[in-house]
Amino acid sequence: MNEVKAIAEKVRKASERARPLRIRGGGTKDFYGQRLHGELLDVRALAGVVEYEPSELVVTVRAGTRLRELQALLAERGQCLPFEPPRFGVGGTVGGIVASGLSGPARASVGSLRDYVLGVQIINGRGELLTFGGQVMKNVAGYDVSRLLAGSLGTLGVITQVSLKVLPLPPAEATLLFELSETSARQQLNRWGGQPLPLNASCWADGQLAVRLRGAQAAIASATASMGGQVLSAERAERQWTALRDQALPFFRLAPGEALWRVSVPDTATPLNLGPTLIEWHGAQRWVKATPQDAALVREAAARAGGHATLFRGGDGSVPVFTPLSAPLARIHRALKAEFDPAGIFGPGRMYLDF
Repeated sequence: MNEVKAIAEKVRKASERARPLRIRGGGTKDFYGQRLHGELLDVRALAGVVEYEPSELVVTVRAGTRLRELQALLAERGQCLPFEPPRFGVGGTVGGIVASGLSGPARASVGSLRDYVLGVQIINGRGELLTFGGQVMKNVAGYDVSRLLAGSLGTLGVITQVSLKVLPLPPAEATLLFELSETSARQQLNRWGGQPLPLNASCWADGQLAVRLRGAQAAIASATASMGGQVLSAERAERQWTALRDQALPFFRLAPGEALWRVSVPDTATPLNLGPTLIEWHGAQRWVKATPQDAALVREAAARAGGHATLFRGGDGSVPVFTPLSAPLARIHRALKAEFDPAGIFGPGRMYLDF
């Protein structure tokens, strides 16, 4: 607890002096968000497993624990983080995955990171150590603050400890490859979605649709036989899904002046026709290559489809990274920020430039 007390003292002093702080673990997601501003507050010293009982399917770790170390620990006991948090580098931490709120290829089938956050411990802008949630699913009375921290990008407090729900590794897995157009792939995914198939993840790009199946051996064998397609070797499939999760596929390489947009839409939405596209989550997440200056075009197309767009990589600071909030939502965001961080010291401008 000495590390926690030291960080709390730094926060109190920063609050008294109205000095901005930039919370950082491994720094693997520094690219994400509007801007980085403030004195660096390194939380990597907050590392280690607090409690892990595999039979309870819950692990509690300190926020500076490396994600790779946690995943290795879970794998030893035949368990995993089913939402597949992206790893953009070897130094990524558990606090960082919660703060970023990002989920990987299996998100459409198993739920998002937010769904697996059971409890958090944080230091707020007053330097107070607060605990929310717990270690079971049904532990929330009132506002679920634990999950509110997911995706907050360090703007509400310093995450010091996290309790996560984990699940057993699937007993069997197979990846099928199909040659399909974007429209045909979306339609096929929608048809499969209405059938009792063990769909876990999907990815469409450059005329190829990859579908990952996970579940019981009998279910995988039956689905593979009925769906058809080319069965990928386990080694090749693992490489491809890992590269997709960590954005290491060739698609994610950006040319000078190019930007990567993350567009969230209903999975039934028709093609957006905005530029080179990679589609995940059975159609609900679409990665689009455009430019920062295409913001109005991209966001209008996303809105027409019933979704929104985020400038994920390649911004120059002049274009809002996140879709501007409506007036009612902005009031809620400001009220939450004022409650957790009254002096406004945590990551000012990281999500929205005006707070």
